[in-house]
Amino acid sequence: MSGRHSLSFVELFRATPAKSALLTLAPLALALGQLWNSYVNGVSPVISITFAVVMVSFSVVAMGHHAAEHRIRRLEAEYGPDRAKL
Repeated sequence: MSGRHSLSFVELFRATPAKSALLTLAPLALALGQLWNSYVNGVSPVISITFAVVMVSFSVVAMGHHAAEHRIRRLEAEYGPDRAKL
């Protein structure tokens, strides 16, 4: 087994589609909605851009955590205590 193995988004979406969508698509949709809302209503772009940056940052951190959870579950299934001992 390699020391570093990064999961692709496709692999995460196949394993847990609902959670992956909520952690990626929902924050991005909120960020785009806020940017559009500030444009339509004439709100300062500083506020909406800051919100969008925070939401994108949240999405990146949350997907990293989700990928780590998935790797741990996969390792426990492969090498966990329920496996036959050598």
